[in-house]
Amino acid sequence: MWEYTQKVKEHFKNPKNVGEIENADAIGEAGALSCGDKLKLYLKIENNVITDAKFQTFGCGSAVAASSILTEMLIGKTIEEAKKITNKQIADELGGLPPEKMHCSVMGREALEDALKNYLQDDEDWTELEIEPQETNSQIICHCFGITKQEIIDSITKNGAKTFDDVSKLTSAGLACGRCRELIENLIKEYIKTDKKEVLNPVQKIIKINNIIENVIEPELKKDMGGIELVNVDGNNVYVRLKGHCSACQNAKLTLKNFVETKLKELVDDEIVVLEE
Repeated sequence: MWEYTQKVKEHFKNPKNVGEIENADAIGEAGALSCGDKLKLYLKIENNVITDAKFQTFGCGSAVAASSILTEMLIGKTIEEAKKITNKQIADELGGLPPEKMHCSVMGREALEDALKNYLQDDEDWTELEIEPQETNSQIICHCFGITKQEIIDSITKNGAKTFDDVSKLTSAGLACGRCRELIENLIKEYIKTDKKEVLNPVQKIIKINNIIENVIEPELKKDMGGIELVNVDGNNVYVRLKGHCSACQNAKLTLKNFVETKLKELVDDEIVVLEE
């Protein structure tokens, strides 16, 4: 269960500046209903100063709280001051957010950026606001689904993901807006390279084989109403049992060699031999 600060709870229960500004000078949007949260931000600007800010949002309590605190932060600020607001500052104003909910503060920052870009109409120089990273592997990579860096690393090193699509299937990262694709692909390059040099002890090897069978191989077999379970590992010999339609399939041996064994050779050890129990 996530822990929320008293300030998050206050802004969720009694949000400030909810609604729409008629004839707003700037309107920005962020998020998507497909990933659960959407924000629309309205700004009134006079003499380069934000005199009013309101929001409409569809999302969780953290999204409401982050949007509410953002409007309070904006009122009275100049355009230049507003441009410098980061997602971390939004979260800090709330006393912090759980790592899984940091995407709500990012959504606020992105809506602000969208509003100011619309207002400035690209007539002035715009410096892209950087999302301030967290210093640990709890850093959110996919803000739409709140997927952390560590979850993506685990999908690569423990579950054998080798492509962006593999990571997406295992974690849902990148399935919405796709803005995190480059970050995910960079992690794949970094950790696949590291993983190839890794020397596994027998226990680590069994754990990795089991993870790949459960999270990479079996989901594919289930598409044909089949399945597989790990029975035993003896050195490089991996004993498995096919289930469902796979157990009665005439091509069972081909499945074991051409798919199961190939995948385990690729992701664990090229000396692996898969045998049916």
